[in-house]
Amino acid sequence: MKKTSIFLFILFALFISGCEGKRELNELAIVVAMGIDKVENGYEVTLQVVNPSSVSSKQGNSGQSSVVTYHATGKSVFEAIREMTTVTPRKPYFSHIQILVLGKELAKNGISESLDFFSRDHELRSDFYVIVSDETSAREILSIFTPLEKIPASKLYNSLEVSDKAWAPTTHIHIHDLIKEISEKGKNAVLTNIRIVGEADLGKERINIEKIEPTANLKYSGLALFKQDKLVGTLTENESKGYNYIKNNVKNTLGIIACPKGGNLSVEITNAKTKMKGKVKNGVPSINLKINIKQNVGEVNCSIDLSKKKTNDYINKKTEARIKKIVEEALDAIQKDYRADVLGFGEAIYRADYKEWKKIKNEWGEIFPYVKVNVSVDVETTGSGTKINSTLYEHDKKE
Repeated sequence: MKKTSIFLFILFALFISGCEGKRELNELAIVVAMGIDKVENGYEVTLQVVNPSSVSSKQGNSGQSSVVTYHATGKSVFEAIREMTTVTPRKPYFSHIQILVLGKELAKNGISESLDFFSRDHELRSDFYVIVSDETSAREILSIFTPLEKIPASKLYNSLEVSDKAWAPTTHIHIHDLIKEISEKGKNAVLTNIRIVGEADLGKERINIEKIEPTANLKYSGLALFKQDKLVGTLTENESKGYNYIKNNVKNTLGIIACPKGGNLSVEITNAKTKMKGKVKNGVPSINLKINIKQNVGEVNCSIDLSKKKTNDYINKKTEARIKKIVEEALDAIQKDYRADVLGFGEAIYRADYKEWKKIKNEWGEIFPYVKVNVSVDVETTGSGTKINSTLYEHDKKE
């Protein structure tokens, strides 16, 4: 039965994909990244398109760029894309897009209208990431040559995934999730910022990837907070980590702890779980955050005896205090400075007490900045690597 079903599926697929709608690869411009900027009379769209002859391994180093960027303006994103056909030799094809960059001015003015195109075009996949240009236009970001990766869009995509898994001040969101968040009342979005580090003008030249140390690079730099569909502010790196701890997004990261007799040691957070619970008492909402951490000692640059229980307790307490401080800094910025519930506190109150939520939901924007948040952190150190004590400790012990 299973084989028959598979056969019918293949037959149906072949039937509906007749020759009439077939498009050859050499007739298409494969778009891997797209940027949208706000301009005076509408939008400027930038497309980063693969140069097949350069990327192909058979061609080797042809001296050509691996990608080509095209730009056009229009009153709508759709119009700008169609206008671009006057300069591109092939029709843009969006099924392989990896990253969408939103310019800062666009983000400040509102992103809803510019994203409508992505919810309607049937060629678009919905699994690409959306980021915000922190200081420059999206066009500038997509004009930088990047080392290691031939295709800059792949650099942006891979770097975001690696940072999200191993460092924690970034977050990734797919286009369909972003559209959903800015469309639903009471929800606010968070996107990762991208910026150019170094000399942007030289970064647009091929020489940028021919040096041991590139003149310009693309770097993710904290989180951009949106209220409805408008950018309202940016979190620092520590505040961004705090946000991810609150949202249960931390997979792996590092922390530095001061040792009792000077020096420091590094710990690797290997597991982080956050439970958020809402509560309403006498009409006053509050949030409880319980964060459980498991960590390893990753590097020791001080004289400290890791074999003793009191040392382990010391490391745990220091990490607890450090993470609690990071979380409280993030709460202070989000609640007091930006007043945007990107944390899901409203949903937590709704789940905890629907009747009380109905009474306060219309005033939630005014209530949110003053919601009390109780933060508790529990840390367990589970390992210290292949060696217990540092060479520095062993040296001091002998003297």
